[in-house]
Amino acid sequence: MAAGWQDVVRDAAAVREAAAVAVDAALLAGVLMRTGEQPNASDVVNYAPFTLLPSAVPRALFEQAYAVQQDFNLLVDAVSQNKEFLEQTLASTIKVDDFTARLFRIYMQVLEEGLAQTVFLGINRSDYMFDCGLDGTAALRQIEINTIAASFGGLTSRTADVHRLVLKVLGKTEEASHLLPNNPAKGLALGIAKAWELYGSQRAVVMFLVEEVQRNIFDQRCVENELWNRNIRVVRKRFRDVFEQGSLDASRRLYMDGQEVAVVYYREGYVPQIYDQQNWEARLLLERSRAVKCPDIATQLAGTKKVQQELSRPGTLEKLLPGRPEAIARIRATFAGLYSLDEGEEGDRIAATAIADPDRFVLKPQREGGGNNLYGEELREVLEKIKDNPERTSYILMDKIRPQPALNYLLRAHSPLQVSECISELGIFGVYVRQGQELVLSQAAGHLLRTKAIEHADGGVAAGVAVLDTPYLV
Repeated sequence: MAAGWQDVVRDAAAVREAAAVAVDAALLAGVLMRTGEQPNASDVVNYAPFTLLPSAVPRALFEQAYAVQQDFNLLVDAVSQNKEFLEQTLASTIKVDDFTARLFRIYMQVLEEGLAQTVFLGINRSDYMFDCGLDGTAALRQIEINTIAASFGGLTSRTADVHRLVLKVLGKTEEASHLLPNNPAKGLALGIAKAWELYGSQRAVVMFLVEEVQRNIFDQRCVENELWNRNIRVVRKRFRDVFEQGSLDASRRLYMDGQEVAVVYYREGYVPQIYDQQNWEARLLLERSRAVKCPDIATQLAGTKKVQQELSRPGTLEKLLPGRPEAIARIRATFAGLYSLDEGEEGDRIAATAIADPDRFVLKPQREGGGNNLYGEELREVLEKIKDNPERTSYILMDKIRPQPALNYLLRAHSPLQVSECISELGIFGVYVRQGQELVLSQAAGHLLRTKAIEHADGGVAAGVAVLDTPYLV
């Protein structure tokens, strides 16, 4: 725990006063979500859940996470361009995971037809936890890299101001001055704007592809407003709108309702449940188009858990990033132990090890969006059931990371104010733009800290488990 926080956590009166100020500050700053009861109405909103106090983050690990982000930008981009690698890596997964298989079929179809897209935009978020060793030292360990719809870049741009005020109210003005500025919304918009500019049509729009249920609209609006400030027109559409209104001309330019679309920014499309036949057809139409997709389907496939596991194999990074030993060393230093459950001797051995000692591992399916991973007894039960079945190849196994818990208050609407033992996850946003073979932009675009009570094994903010936080570097 950061020095000086312990006195606060135990002072009930000070906590109550600070929490009341914090909630009003969050509402004032626009740290907002729509309500579960009316997820598509902005006339009834509440504050997005957040921590009362900023959480301690080791400065060296925070700087390490930032330093490696451009390397991860390079790596994701390299994977997305390597058809042979994606084919080989996903061969076993697409036999048993229908969602990944359908994405892969679209990918192959678009390649066979020939890519119309010449400008490529990547917005990713690499997520880490701080693994506490037996000697008490912490190490940065990558959980995953999100290559589609990486969220909360907008709301986290506003959260630090709330925590700054809370610390001042608690008499910690000096500590308040140490909280870092952070504006991922601006960084994400910069990437989108660059892609729009390189597309080369002033009249063309940026299309946010959004969910049917839009509780997290204000997070997206932060990025949207940055684009409007640059006089770039933004439209919001759903897959069904694309199916009903979308068309391609002879040059495969994408039109929605007669408006040319320069950039398609996906905030939807990462879970199987949303795809019916119409939505799959809409996705194919988008992928065949000249519009800059963020991500294109190859980049979405580059973010699968199976690819993550394959990247950890000795020699793989060297093949994907030839002549970049320093970048490879920085990337590899963040990897946790990752294991294949493919059919064969190695997969059999790993499955048996995990069944015998399930608390050492996390079982991960090829899914995004939080709340999908399996732990402990549940992990053992699932692996027992599928250990002799090809279905096991749709999962990967990862060493369980053991962070050091700290005390904090998680502020949620309509929930009692109580202290919790918490752990945090740090995400670094990365943005890159490539035109043909030239990388014209690549940078880290800001950070996101999410914190949850230790009784919750899995799940993010959108899943209702984690809350927004601000790093306090120690």
